[in-house]
Order: sequence, then C-alpha cells, then structure tokens
Amino acid sequence: MLALCGAWISAAACTNFIVGKAASTNGQTLISYAADSYTLYGFLKFQPAADHQPGEMRQINEWDTGKPLMQIPEVAHTYSVVGNMNEHQLTIGETTWGGREELWGGTGIDYGSLIYVALQRCKTAREAIECITDLVETYGYCSEGESFSIGDPNEVWIMDLIGKGKDQKGAVWVAVRVPDDCIAGHANQARIREIPVKGAKKKGFRVTSKDGQWMWHKDVVALAREKGYFADKDDQKFSFQEAYNPFDFSGLYVCEARVWSFFRHFSDDMDKYLPYASGKTFMETGGKDAGEAFPLWIKPNRKVSTQDIKDCMRDQYEGTPLDITNKTAAGPWNSKLRYGGLGFKVDSVQYWYERPTATQQTGWSFVAEMRGQENAKAGGIFWFGVDDAACTVYVPMYCRITRVPRCMEEGNGNLVTYSPTSAWWAFNMTANWAYTKYSKMYPELRREQQKWEIRFNERVSLLDEQVATLDDAAARELLTNYSDMQAEQVTAAWKELFTYLMIKYLDGQEKKTDENGAFLYNEYGEAQYPNRPACKEEYLRTIVSETAHE
Repeated sequence: MLALCGAWISAAACTNFIVGKAASTNGQTLISYAADSYTLYGFLKFQPAADHQPGEMRQINEWDTGKPLMQIPEVAHTYSVVGNMNEHQLTIGETTWGGREELWGGTGIDYGSLIYVALQRCKTAREAIECITDLVETYGYCSEGESFSIGDPNEVWIMDLIGKGKDQKGAVWVAVRVPDDCIAGHANQARIREIPVKGAKKKGFRVTSKDGQWMWHKDVVALAREKGYFADKDDQKFSFQEAYNPFDFSGLYVCEARVWSFFRHFSDDMDKYLPYASGKTFMETGGKDAGEAFPLWIKPNRKVSTQDIKDCMRDQYEGTPLDITNKTAAGPWNSKLRYGGLGFKVDSVQYWYERPTATQQTGWSFVAEMRGQENAKAGGIFWFGVDDAACTVYVPMYCRITRVPRCMEEGNGNLVTYSPTSAWWAFNMTANWAYTKYSKMYPELRREQQKWEIRFNERVSLLDEQVATLDDAAARELLTNYSDMQAEQVTAAWKELFTYLMIKYLDGQEKKTDENGAFLYNEYGEAQYPNRPACKEEYLRTIVSETAHE
C-alpha cells in the first residue's frame, strides 16, 4: 500500500491477457478477460445465428447502461455468439483506460456494442478490426479510451482507440498484431507506443504498415498535434500512449502492475521493472518520469497452457511486494477484500491499496481457447467463470453450443434479487464467506476448484473424439448438453461447498475434521470441541496498544 499526495485514481476495471499460437502448448491462441465492476451481474449471453431481411435495423443500446443510442442497418446473416466468442472462434475482450477527458462525449456507438456487433458479423480478427473502425468512422464513438484484444485461431491483435471529442465524429486508433511466439496484456492503460510510420500505405482512413502487422487511423498523429499532445515534427517519434493516455500514478500502480505480474510468471527478467510497475520511480521524480517500462509483449520462457492463463487470472500478487493478501490491511486472516474503494485519506494524505487481477467485484471472466480447424466439429472453448476469478471455476462452454445453461442464463437473478439456481449467487456466497477467514478457507476452496478444472481438462480430448464422429447438428447438441451439465454440476457443488465452509468455520471457530474433510464426533455422537485458532502474531502486535494486559 502506497501513499501519494495530489494523485487521483480511477475505479480501474478489467484485465486482458493474450497468447500467440506459437507461444502456447497446443498451438492455440488465447485471450482472457475479467469484467470487473460493482454493477455487473455474472451471466453468459447467447446470441443465435440469424438471417435478416433487407431494410431490417439493429437497435444499439449502450452496453454499460442500456441507454438507447441509435439504429444501424443489419447485415444479411449474423453468426452465433457465446459470451465473447463466436461460432468461428473469433474472440474480443477489452479494458477501459479513459485517457484525455476532452476527447470523451462524442456521439455514436459505445465500446460494448462495437464488440458484440463485430462478433456477430466477422470471422477473423482483421475483419473485426475493419468492422469496428468502419462503424466508428460511419456513426461515431461515444465511450472513453479503450483497449481491445481481438483474436482468431491464427492471430491476436491489440487495438487502442479513443474518440475525437464532442466537436469531431469518430475516433483515432492504432492496432498491432502480437507476434505468434509472444504473450501480451493490458489492464486499463493504453500500452501501444511508437508506430512504424515509415513506408506505410494509406487506403481511405486506414493506414497499414509496410509489413502488414500494424494498422492505424490516418489522423492519429495529426489530432495529437492539433490538441497539443505531440509537438515533434518527426512522426516516427510519436507514441500513442504518451499522447492519448499519459501515465499518472493509477496507470502504473493500479494498471500496469497487473500486466507486470502476468509477465513475471513467464519471464526471469521482470524484477527490474518493479520500480516502474509500482509507481515508485514516478513518485520519486514527482511524476516527471515513470522509469524503464517493460515491453508491449514478451517471449515467454516456456510454452503457455490454457490452465496457466486461468491461474494467472487468479493472480493476487502473491510472492511480490504488492501481495494483497499480506500486511495489516489484509486483516488477521490475509483477506484480499478491501473496504471503501481503492483509496483512503488519513491526515490529508492519500493512500492506495494494491489492485490485483483477481478482484472481488468481478462479474464474470473468461479464458478463450481458439483451437482452429484441428477440432473443427468441437470448435473453440470459451472457459467461463462468474465472480472473483480467484474463487471461481472455469467451465467449458463450447463456441458451437445452441443455448446456455439455466444457472448462467440472463434473467436468472440479478444484483439485488437472489436466485437459488444462479451460479453467480452460489459463487458469491462462497467467496464472501471465504473472505472472512481467507487464509483458512481459500486453500479448501482452491482444492475444490483444482479438482473440477483438472477433470474438465482431462475430458477435452475425449469429447473431441466423440464429436468428430457426428454430423454437425448432433455435434452441436452433444456439446450443448455437455456444457450445460458441467455448469449445473459445478453450481450444485459450490452450494455444497458453501454449506460445508459455513458449518466448519461458524462463529470464528473451526470444527475438527479428518484427513478427508469429514467432521469428527466424540464417543457419544456429538461434534468434537472445535479449534479456536488465534490471529497470527504480527497482527496481534498491531492491536496491543488497545488491549488490556497484566
């Protein structure tokens, strides 16, 4: 936890991790995403494929608020979409970074609608980038600065985009393909810097680099000069991040630190970037210099599996100076829960808590496994979990399913309406109880979590073999029934886990159990006298001044 005077930190939300196909264990591309907001209820959206008549219009409502924005013409055919992956395995995630406030407030389409329109209309990442930028150019853009992860089974891209302000329609943006043998990430901070303008070719409003691995809006440098964000006459010195989302303390300590922590799992060289990621250099220089920044992507020191990414989504900075499960703020039982938001003031000094990837306000998260044509009948796997990623189970939702499980369905409960059949409520109850004695309960929750995910991982190849022998309709039905059954079984298991943990740790005590977790009884059939575990000594030392003693 750091103190900083005069700094402002936004309620930064959402995290994306990216893996190129040559960096992964099985040649799959991967994108992960956590939708983090105190107003998000976790459910799995399904949009079936559809044919549309000439003249048919699509209503665009702002994704965050539901506010009606406009109507746009439909296309002849739209693809089915499960969450953020469509039937062709195209996947799109996002993180919001805000950026220059004077560029907000334009009219047009919001960031969420751009994602889901593109998923319904496109087969590849490049098609999605063209679709999103065409929509923005035609209808305008009304959200804040945004980063998108856009991937298909062959390639994955990062795109940074921000509006032009109330007086100009549209947006400026830059997109770059992540090298196949690399991993990348973004977490509420624009990360694309220099653009390879030399030798680039312009076609309409789009500019493409000489090697075809970059795209950007023709006005991206010109607008920065017009607004006074970039003064150098040499376009090759232009940095999108520095111009449109310059670092403040939050961009480092709250946002870049999450990507740094992701990279450290696959690199032996990340410790040197801690002064940058933690905001230490930024503070020491009075905000004049952020320090040595880690790159946009790195080549991992080993192949990255889908399970690796699931576990990285559960990162709480364990084993680093930013570990949120340590220090006084974690309480006597190492809880990651913090009250009152990211910051607080004492004696007019502003203090900030760490903000890990796994956070309690997550509505839902996913790890998208885009497997290509090797398992064409089964398709990609959209590993989906509700609530805090540290406490969830990622359940396989195949991209070719035709409905979603009832326990994850839209309308099955909401933030203020409890539903006994809702996965979100089952996982929230369990996680919130675990927060009260985290160091005791989380290991038990983690063991159950691992049991289910190991089981799911082992069944992937078996299901692929089954589906390969079926026609398309039968394959889709088998995948749909399988995904549905796994989600319902996990939800039922988590209700049982909540009951078990509630009984075992009731009233701050700890019921005695055997090595299998079964409760122990005395010779007369009564529950054995419970353990009464004390707080750890270092925490007790923080309260001795308020406690009576001999």
